[in-house]
Amino acid sequence: MTEAPPPTRPSVNRRAAPLVTHLVGDADALRLGISRSASGAVIVDAGVDVRGGIEAGRQIAEICLGGLGQVSLTAAPPDGASEILVAVHTVDPVLACLGSQYAGWKLQEGKFFAMASGPGRAIAVKEELFAQLGYHDAAESSVLVLEVDRPPPEPLIARVAEICGLTAEHLTFILTPTISLAGSVQIVARSLEVAVHKAHSLKFPWTRIVDGFGTAPVPPPSPDFVTAMGRTNDAVLYGGAVSLFVEGPDAEAEALANALPSSASRDYGRPFAQIFTESGGDFYKIDPLLFSPGLVEVTALESGRRFRRGRHDQALLARSFGLA
Repeated sequence: MTEAPPPTRPSVNRRAAPLVTHLVGDADALRLGISRSASGAVIVDAGVDVRGGIEAGRQIAEICLGGLGQVSLTAAPPDGASEILVAVHTVDPVLACLGSQYAGWKLQEGKFFAMASGPGRAIAVKEELFAQLGYHDAAESSVLVLEVDRPPPEPLIARVAEICGLTAEHLTFILTPTISLAGSVQIVARSLEVAVHKAHSLKFPWTRIVDGFGTAPVPPPSPDFVTAMGRTNDAVLYGGAVSLFVEGPDAEAEALANALPSSASRDYGRPFAQIFTESGGDFYKIDPLLFSPGLVEVTALESGRRFRRGRHDQALLARSFGLA
């Protein structure tokens, strides 16, 4: 019997393209600003000189996932620090979250710096991560999401276009400042991403992560960057919940559940803004095991056993979110 060929992996850029078209076409209703750079790249302002909003952040989060996931808004439990949860589900957690959504491409030009996320990373493949994933995308257009408060400079746009093998006219840059509503939403829509990334850090094989779902509360934005960044991190660390469905032995699923929650970190228990300040603003001084959801459950598909670990800290979230 002839073996069936391996399944073709989807193009995250081609799947995201119609989502980008819809976002740009609905810019007025979403309170977005649309412009073009001198070289013709589309610049989507989701919170720099315009207001943006929650729905813009939701749609941008789906673009970040490369069209392989759904992001929705739902009511939070009444005793929580927020009335709104951002829920994320993908058909391919590893490719959607790490091959597209993860902010892993360092872009720098002079004083401009950004960690780019989105499908464009999979064309550029400038990160070692893509060799591990065994994935390299190709498409006629591409998009990157930058958590910045100003557009990328022209030399950087030209370099990105060259690396991606595209003209600038076929590039879109979406700007989502951390202090904006859209920025807050698209950041906390990464609850599943941080869980998948930490699973990899714990040496759990990616190929055995079959499905996943995550939620996190929407924090209020703040005009102060450190406060805003602290709130978005706290939303995941102390209010995030993720469910992973994995293949393999029960013992390995249980070990993953034990190590996955943020409470497994030595830095757990303090607001992230405080942790960040005490580290001197150096992320590398923070325990990397902290970056994961507060509550996790891991289901072993062969046996049907489920392992739930971690907890939420609504009191800490209330302080972080400035809840009166």
